[in-house]
Amino acid sequence: METKIIKRYHERLTPDNAVLLLIDHQVGLLTGVRDIPVAELKHNVVALAKAVTVLGVPIIVTATSPEMWGPIIPELIDALPEISIINRTTVNAFDEPRFAKAVEATGRKKLIIAGVSTEVCLAFPAIHATSSGYDAYGVIDASGTFSETKRITGLLRMVQAGVIVTDYSTVAVEMLKDNASPKAGPLYGALDMPFAGLVGQLAEAFAKGR
Repeated sequence: METKIIKRYHERLTPDNAVLLLIDHQVGLLTGVRDIPVAELKHNVVALAKAVTVLGVPIIVTATSPEMWGPIIPELIDALPEISIINRTTVNAFDEPRFAKAVEATGRKKLIIAGVSTEVCLAFPAIHATSSGYDAYGVIDASGTFSETKRITGLLRMVQAGVIVTDYSTVAVEMLKDNASPKAGPLYGALDMPFAGLVGQLAEAFAKGR
């Protein structure tokens, strides 16, 4: 068991072994988010979706009871115009057979997961995935919840269960691997990090000898 856990934490994410699961980024749920500014949360989840698209990583989007919690945020729909959303009623996304089959069909074992709320929509499927033999990566700054207590307890429960916690830009640059890649520019542009934009401008200036 110890060797298996060590391997899980040390293996790299790559565009060939990962899939992105975006769970319940719905308008109604985002209205209650209090642990991260809603505008920042929207930015991060959309940037993550755009970045993994640059890398060719598959994406699965699901919504729970949209008649209750509203549609997926329009910014994410705009970023993924071809995406087919899996609507469900289950609390844990993996309890919906269509979602579980969609994940299995990718053939990927490393699941990058973000959701609203952190302690339910992210934590429940991440813990389930870990117990089912997947490596689950919880993207904390592309997730959000309704109080600091919920954020802390959700994080603790995931860590206790062996979920790997991370952030939206780190998973993307880990999969990029090499800044010399032709995908580096589009990826950093998708991540939309102000300091990265400045670094890109500096690199461009050096390349022109100025």
